[in-house]
Amino acid sequence: MVEPPASATGDIAFNLIVFFLVCASVQPDSGREQSLPRSDQDSEEQTENIQVQLTRNAVMLNGAILRQDDFAIALNRSLKGKVRPEDRVVIVQSKPDTPYSHWVIVTEMIDQAGGIVTIQTEEVQQMVVPNS
Repeated sequence: MVEPPASATGDIAFNLIVFFLVCASVQPDSGREQSLPRSDQDSEEQTENIQVQLTRNAVMLNGAILRQDDFAIALNRSLKGKVRPEDRVVIVQSKPDTPYSHWVIVTEMIDQAGGIVTIQTEEVQQMVVPNS
């Protein structure tokens, strides 16, 4: 019987460690940095947040469809006079087919206008009804 040399096991272990470290290296996320507002449960004054809906090629501000150029003007008008951070929250909803570049442009406009971008995701609830 021929046994493999014991010195080879160290080399194999080292190569496996290097392989897994290279494969598991974490790439930093690239994208747009955001500051998400915190939720205050004990707020006495409940303000109406600005709603923005994005589709493949349209922008809606509080239900009104706008061109991208008109969106910045209307958003500035909506945010005018709001000084508290909780009043400047802009809820952004987007359809699954919305291009990322469109989303980035619109959220950048919101930041430039002084709004605080908040992303709204739909919550799916499943209810189980027992058989009677």
